[in-house]
Amino acid sequence: MANNSYSGVKNSLMEANHDGEFGCTLKELRSLMELRGAEAITKISETYGDSQGLCNRLKTSAIDGLSGQPADIQKRIDVFGQNLIPPKKPKTFLQLVWEALQDVTLIILEVAAVISLGLSFYRPPDAEREHCGKAAGGGHDETEAEAGWIEGAAILLSVICVVLVTAFNDWSKDKQFRGLQSRIEQEQKFSVVRGGQVIEIPVAEIVVGDIAQVKYGDLLPADGVLIQGNDLKIDESSLTGESDQVKKTIEKDPMLLSGTHVMEGSGKMLVTAVGVNSQTGIIFTLLGAGEDDDEDDEEKKEEKKKQKKTKAQDGAAMEMQPLNSDEGADAEEKKKASVPKKEKSVLQGKLTKLAVQIGKGGLLMSAVTVIILVVLFVVDTFWFQGLPWVKDCTPIYIQFFVKFFIIGVTVLVVAVPEGLPLAVTISLAYSVKKMMADNNLVRHLDACETMGNATAICSDKTGTLTMNRMTVVQVYIAEKHFKRIPLPENLPTSVLDMLVLGIAVNSAYTTNILAPEKEGGLPRQVGNKTECALLGFSNELKRDYRAIRAEIPEEKFYKVYTFNSVRKSMSTVLKMPDGSFRMFSKGASEILLKKCFRIVTSSGEAKVFRPRDRDDMVKKVIEPMASEGLRTICLAYRDFPASEGPPDWENENDILTGLTCICVVGIEDPVRPEVPDAIKKCQRAGITVRMVTGDNINTARAIASKCGILQPGDDFLCLDGKEFNRRIRNERGEIEQERIDKIWPKLRVLARSSPTDKHTLVKGIIDSTIAEQRQVVAVTGDGTNDGPALKKADVGFAMGIAGTDVAKEASDIILTDDNFSSIVKAVMWGRNVYDSISKFLQFQLTVNVVAVIVAFTGACITQDSPLKAVQMLWVNLIMDTFASLALATEPPTEALLLRKPYGRNKPLISRTMMKNILGHAVYQLATIFTLLFVGEKLFGIDSGRNTPLNAPPTEHYTIVFNTFVLMQLFNEINARKIHGERNVFEGVFNNLIFCSIVLGTFIIQILIVQIGGKPFSCVALSLDQWLWCTFFGFGSLIWGQIISSIPTSRLKFLKTAGHGTQKDEIPEYELEELDDVDEIDHAERELRRGQILWFRGLNRIQTQIRVVKAFRNSISLYEGLEKPESRTSIHNFMTHPEFRIEDSEPHIPLIDDTDAEDDAPTKRNSASLPNASPPPPSPSPDDTNPPAAPTQNQNNNAVESGNHLFPEGPKSGTPSAPGSPLHSLETSL
Repeated sequence: MANNSYSGVKNSLMEANHDGEFGCTLKELRSLMELRGAEAITKISETYGDSQGLCNRLKTSAIDGLSGQPADIQKRIDVFGQNLIPPKKPKTFLQLVWEALQDVTLIILEVAAVISLGLSFYRPPDAEREHCGKAAGGGHDETEAEAGWIEGAAILLSVICVVLVTAFNDWSKDKQFRGLQSRIEQEQKFSVVRGGQVIEIPVAEIVVGDIAQVKYGDLLPADGVLIQGNDLKIDESSLTGESDQVKKTIEKDPMLLSGTHVMEGSGKMLVTAVGVNSQTGIIFTLLGAGEDDDEDDEEKKEEKKKQKKTKAQDGAAMEMQPLNSDEGADAEEKKKASVPKKEKSVLQGKLTKLAVQIGKGGLLMSAVTVIILVVLFVVDTFWFQGLPWVKDCTPIYIQFFVKFFIIGVTVLVVAVPEGLPLAVTISLAYSVKKMMADNNLVRHLDACETMGNATAICSDKTGTLTMNRMTVVQVYIAEKHFKRIPLPENLPTSVLDMLVLGIAVNSAYTTNILAPEKEGGLPRQVGNKTECALLGFSNELKRDYRAIRAEIPEEKFYKVYTFNSVRKSMSTVLKMPDGSFRMFSKGASEILLKKCFRIVTSSGEAKVFRPRDRDDMVKKVIEPMASEGLRTICLAYRDFPASEGPPDWENENDILTGLTCICVVGIEDPVRPEVPDAIKKCQRAGITVRMVTGDNINTARAIASKCGILQPGDDFLCLDGKEFNRRIRNERGEIEQERIDKIWPKLRVLARSSPTDKHTLVKGIIDSTIAEQRQVVAVTGDGTNDGPALKKADVGFAMGIAGTDVAKEASDIILTDDNFSSIVKAVMWGRNVYDSISKFLQFQLTVNVVAVIVAFTGACITQDSPLKAVQMLWVNLIMDTFASLALATEPPTEALLLRKPYGRNKPLISRTMMKNILGHAVYQLATIFTLLFVGEKLFGIDSGRNTPLNAPPTEHYTIVFNTFVLMQLFNEINARKIHGERNVFEGVFNNLIFCSIVLGTFIIQILIVQIGGKPFSCVALSLDQWLWCTFFGFGSLIWGQIISSIPTSRLKFLKTAGHGTQKDEIPEYELEELDDVDEIDHAERELRRGQILWFRGLNRIQTQIRVVKAFRNSISLYEGLEKPESRTSIHNFMTHPEFRIEDSEPHIPLIDDTDAEDDAPTKRNSASLPNASPPPPSPSPDDTNPPAAPTQNQNNNAVESGNHLFPEGPKSGTPSAPGSPLHSLETSL
């Protein structure tokens, strides 16, 4: 030992000087954590003696933990590092500007402007001037000819404005998401022992030497060595790719690794490595995530560009994968091509399709405009005027052609709605920010919009519909049924002692009842709420459970069978002084009573408990309790005499039988007061609420009636898990969709359900085709085993307070207050996003139609666009950027909940909106053309038509431009309503952003006209002319009233637009291409067709070359298919919004390239774990049929009834990653 400690000291001198304080170095601990199983145990015993020796070296106590002194904690951070992986630096404003400049249309404009600028300085000799034709203008004075450069400069200037605005929006969005990110990181806490007290600290504050308490559902935040464990099983697939759960014991395998999930049991671990030194951190560093970000940048830029051009998705969804979005290529999922594909965000698909269609139209119009202008000019100059082509005039002709080209490009700029992605981003980002205040923490942006389409919500009962504050209110003990808690005097002492001992030891020691925070308040419940109810019960019996726990610490437990969804019970075994064993059990009453053969009587003796007595008890005690909405729990014990020798503890069926019942308690969990009202709102909004609970059917029915899910006289189904499975399976035990279709429309309560049942139900509803709309399902979940259902649902809600890390990771939205009424708020916000986008579209398309037609017709008739390039850019800026801000930030109103969900196939542009768009376009075009062709007569001014090149601006065209902009401004107010409402001003003052933008735009317009001068091709107007322009603008509002008086139903010729793509519209060959993708991403599909407009750029190729160079032997399954949101990370607290593993993840096949798909799970860190064994072969696609019968109690809470646990197509572009807990669930089947 002395020898070892000497080498420790020697090493520590080689390391940083201050390592000498501790008995082991950072390097030693890192190498220790790379060992597994027997190797690790040998190393620990050789070097440190045992785990206690390791605690002593790290100056910590296995019982009391660290002292918690700030100086000590700081020293540990200095020596062993902090529990953080440094985030990627955010993009600077300049980088964002550079990205915004990549827009193809802007680049074309810049080039044209530069050419125009260069040519404007060329002037042919005056003598030659008249040979160049009328349009070149001979008779103008020099100053005007010299001003030719202004237009080029003004275009460049306005491009700069557009770029700055875009960059600023991106920057503020990024900032918001980083804020959100840090909020999520602060949310994640972990229990450690410091100074003898169990406290919760943020994960980032955990240091080496801490004693952390691990329990079911935790995501381990650091590496450590187990120093005490009960039935601990870990899912290490995120690191090793091995799907089987690994049993951890002090004797066989005490090594716990960061990023892995606790699937069962509990225990304490000594933290030995944190942050970049933990196993997860090492992998992240290897992947270059810590420092090397330029690969990320390239990839990111590509994604950003794609997102910008495709109008496909709010860039924000890329920015934001907080917590631990386990996403990535799941090879197994890929193989199951037979499964119906899940479709990506509805809104994105519709928007992309629409944007591509408009873009194609715009491209066509602009090309035609340019061709017509050029042809007219050539015919006029060389045909009608009969002029020869003079060499000196060439630059002037080129100048004309450049001018025509610029007009064409501006038509394109106005036609392409690049404001769409901005509007979506702003709307979603705004909603996400506001939803935080409504207790919805959104992890995947598109979940926010999908929620607006939700048609069904499958909700948990405990904590979501109820308050999750449990108290024992009735008890059956010593042969008596007490309707309220009995006085201790009324119970035999022996029974009381047995009961309190059972409650104290057979519950997690992390569960406690603490003093109330305020005087006279309720005691605080910490930990599992059912256990809290029992501990509270023991307090009311005037017994102190803490004294018993102090006497029997967890270390003295002989064996613990922790609670899981298969057992539905928990048991703790104590070794008695005489060598016998006593086991205490607690669990669901109807399950545990079947295993009770005796019952404690009023004298304290045990008597035989026959099946007949059990049936009596169920009828007289359990059913009456359940019908009052109480949850019934049975407490029992069993003695194993020393004379029989130790039983086989692994054979659970023999252990958990022959019990003696002590008592049955009825636990009340009151319904939250706001829930019945929230459910009523949902039902009115066309959303069906279903309750899925593990409680017994009578309790569930009673609570459902209290909530309003079941109304008296309704003909709805309440089933328990057994009956549900019987009805949906055929004789061979396989689930049939037709059978599910018979049940789900009427099913309202599913009781005693396993997580598998929940997943089956959600999948059944989503895959169902009996309703005319595909159902959009939201699911709430809190347990580790709810992961598959949360992933499968369109929107998964995890509980922020009661939820485990695993559930939070699988979810899209976290309810920070666990309250059902927050879900209703999410629905409201989701619908509001949809409406905001529609409002913006209605406004945008009116401007598009008018501007394109005006530019096109004007160009054809007068050989010049009435709206100049710079003016068009200004109009584009108001309608794109400002209007998207103004219309996308409308706050939601309760009225949104009065209509049915839109559904997946409803077009973005309804017939009412089409009526508004075309109606307003007619008014605006009539006004503009009247002004254009007879305006000079009306106002008594000179005509602005047919002016030569570089002529000064005219009043005539200024009036046209001004009227055009003012009509858009007033129309922006009309656009606030999309369902044909008359009062467009309703609630306008609730939206300050809207008011200030409209006012601000108006003021800037006055400045442009009055002092914009030559660059804006404007002349100052008189008050009289201004009033006329404003009058024409105001006419939009009056015209809007006329339009809304025309019933849409009369206008049969109106078509809708912006449908999502239906599956049957996709040609066969494309569907085959899509086989290897989990979801049909309509945006991606449209792009493949619509690439004429937007070029992908070379960035992806560059990135891939770089990656290939870095990992010569790498193989990427998903080349070219990355989605904007595909990111993987391992730790909640290590995720950062900018941080994506995929970019540089080494996909190194372990066997050979042909098996690449089979061994996806092992790729995660095959690079860094030399001793990771090759994976088991993955299930073949044919294996996905469920087995004949549910398997019994496999002691593995994830697997309950066979293979139907496969989460089919995970949602919102998040296939479960090889490194995710879900992946392990899938492969373990």
